[in-house]
Amino acid sequence: MKISMREILETKRIILREWLESDAESLYKYASNPEVGPIAGWPVHTSVENSREIIRDVLSAEETYAVVLKETGEAVGSIGLMIGKQSNIEIPEDEGELGYWIGVPFWGQGLIPEASRRLLEHGFLDLHLKKIWCGYFAGNEKSKRVQEKCGFQFVRIDKDKPWPLMNDVRTEYITCLSKENFLKER
Repeated sequence: MKISMREILETKRIILREWLESDAESLYKYASNPEVGPIAGWPVHTSVENSREIIRDVLSAEETYAVVLKETGEAVGSIGLMIGKQSNIEIPEDEGELGYWIGVPFWGQGLIPEASRRLLEHGFLDLHLKKIWCGYFAGNEKSKRVQEKCGFQFVRIDKDKPWPLMNDVRTEYITCLSKENFLKER
């Protein structure tokens, strides 16, 4: 078993920890739902093995966390910071991009805003990021609402943006939160 150097971050209801291959069944259960991935910009998972591969190849990235319910210990979503060049938006190395999703049964419970606030705190206070960016695709009102709840401010619209992961073209709304504004709202 590998030893992780990644921090474990906690809130009242959730634990943010690294993804484990043993989470593959849970990941598949939620990521195979077509209401989740495509609106967030990634294809539905096709099997438990596909989810296991994604844990190894994608979700193992630095600063990517499983959203785990304290009550059950089940991984029900994912959240992460892509810093500098890892981001889908061109940003400097002292800035990050927040990305997240959660399984449909947990929509509307405030879990992703709770997880996002904890990860923003980690990004600004532990990683010393100056700004954290976020985006949502046209039609993803739930993601827009999370960003509003967390204090992100609208910056721009990127129209006709090629999105190779889904082999399509999208409109993305870009938002940003500065460290200064985050600290003011705490």
